[in-house]
Amino acid sequence: MASGSVAEVKSRLAVADVVGETVVLRKAGTTLKGLCPFHGEKTPSFIVTPGRETWKCFGCGKGGDIFTFVMERDALSFGEALASLAAKAGVVIDDRSRAEDARKARLREVLEGAVSFYHAILTGHELGRPALEYLHSRGFTDATIQSQRIGWAPDSWDACSKALSAKRGATAAELEAVGLTTERGGGRGAYDRFRARVIFPIRDANGKVTGLGGRVLPGGEDSQLGPKYLNTAATSLFDKSRTLYLIDKAKAAIRKSGTAVLVEGYTDALMAHQAGFENVVASMGTALTPAQVALLLRYGTKILLAYDVDAAGAKAGAFGATELLRLVSDLGRSEGGPSLVDVGIVQLPEGRDPDEVVRDQPEVWRAAVDRPIPVVEYLIETHAAAHDLKELGGRKRAVDAIKPVMRILRDPVVRDGYLSLAARRIGVDESTIRDAVRQSGGDLPRAIAAETKISADRVRAADSDGDVAPILAGVTPPESELLRLLLVAPAERLRVRDALTDDLLASGLARSLWRGLRDAMDTAISAGTSPNALERLPASLEGEERRLAQALLTRESGEVIDDRVRKGIDQTLLRLEADRLDEAMAWSRSEIAEAERASQRERMRDLMERERDLTSRRKALDRRLGDAGVLALTNGGEA
Repeated sequence: MASGSVAEVKSRLAVADVVGETVVLRKAGTTLKGLCPFHGEKTPSFIVTPGRETWKCFGCGKGGDIFTFVMERDALSFGEALASLAAKAGVVIDDRSRAEDARKARLREVLEGAVSFYHAILTGHELGRPALEYLHSRGFTDATIQSQRIGWAPDSWDACSKALSAKRGATAAELEAVGLTTERGGGRGAYDRFRARVIFPIRDANGKVTGLGGRVLPGGEDSQLGPKYLNTAATSLFDKSRTLYLIDKAKAAIRKSGTAVLVEGYTDALMAHQAGFENVVASMGTALTPAQVALLLRYGTKILLAYDVDAAGAKAGAFGATELLRLVSDLGRSEGGPSLVDVGIVQLPEGRDPDEVVRDQPEVWRAAVDRPIPVVEYLIETHAAAHDLKELGGRKRAVDAIKPVMRILRDPVVRDGYLSLAARRIGVDESTIRDAVRQSGGDLPRAIAAETKISADRVRAADSDGDVAPILAGVTPPESELLRLLLVAPAERLRVRDALTDDLLASGLARSLWRGLRDAMDTAISAGTSPNALERLPASLEGEERRLAQALLTRESGEVIDDRVRKGIDQTLLRLEADRLDEAMAWSRSEIAEAERASQRERMRDLMERERDLTSRRKALDRRLGDAGVLALTNGGEA
């Protein structure tokens, strides 16, 4: 973008005029007042100050300038907001920006061509008949299929790419750039990524297609087609961590109701919309990301999970206790995220998927959404129900299971309320749980501070006397070592980008720093920068993440030797993998013991099979650890 474009757009467009396109504004002294478009309110708390060219909502806390308003309203990046407002203001963006806009417009055109091709196969070709019959059998109407442009990818290696090349002039580079083709390797050309799958177009909040989702028909899960669900690979248009299926259709309903309901699958979300429940979106898998949460919070204040949740771990393929706790932890520690009292579980009849309930029992769905179970209350109840509270050992195990939940809660009022609830449910004195939590991780507020943000006192101490230990205490030793190495050797970040998933990092601060490094790397590479030229400490890092990075870099000594750094990174990744696997095994063993005491033979068999799988994975990991030169592991990951 031309450097002067921002100032020029601001000089030509008044914030009151742009906001006034969406909000009815009334004069209030030197300001203008109206109802906030970003959260439901009856009393105006949204203020525009023309003298400063700013806006602020004192209800939800959002505010900013002309660009932030358009970004919030239309779910745009800054660049997209600038382009939109520049066009309105008649400001010309530089040639580089126009070329990039044209490139993305062309890629969207290619994607739209694929959507049309797949939709035509589904609705008008014999090849699509089995898929169309399947959709009809699931209860989807022709109107839904048409409005959402659902399609069918034939079982062909190149049908789509050939059609787009012939009819729309799509090049091999364009097809690959939008994720429609995959390289065969060895210079043998490319093949269609989506084959023998129902195709669901995925759009951004503005209704522009960004990618595709594909689902194999029942019976095809065990074929060579790959996983049951397949999304477009990461492209310049599509990032699944920042995307929610049907957000373009749902945002108005979410804004009106203040509540977003999340389901796991495309069909769950589609059926909800078909039945008139339009505040429903689907995540790209069960892992809800901070970016997706931020997207939802642009339109609502409450998030309800209608996942297949089974915190006890008794059901295969369910969203288990570990995943649910991690999600709750991430939400609870998110800056500007929802209060955990505003995150709930939509509890549906046992064994029923959301699309089934919506289709067959809409009144049950409506009641479940209207009366969700607060997520922390759900975890307390689930853990309590999983143990024999008549026995002392059962009460102890229930308290142990609930301790990690309590440590997540930052708000003292909320925390005290749930401590009291947990105590009553388990049948112990409240001080017993409080002491147990304190012993497991120090004083509650102190423990929470250590896991979320480093206190100002710690930062000042580190700045004044050079002691970085208080700052480094916010992350585990292996996390500290891994992040240090990735800071020392920026080129290594690209190599481990996909291998270092968020779930490997247990500390919230470590995750946040890695996300910052990853985002900075992606931005630099997209701008044409070589990984070898990346900064050790990206300028985009701010706040606690930047302080942690600086503290880690102070530990650097001696010459940076690439081979040693690479080996250290690989070893530490394995240590983190071992930590997470050990946690899973510990949980599994406790569940087996509980099932054995309860004489639950069928469950015992299932759990023992899972335990054997975990043991096998641990042995394989031990071999990898040995090959990598990691001889032994202790708690914390030190060899």
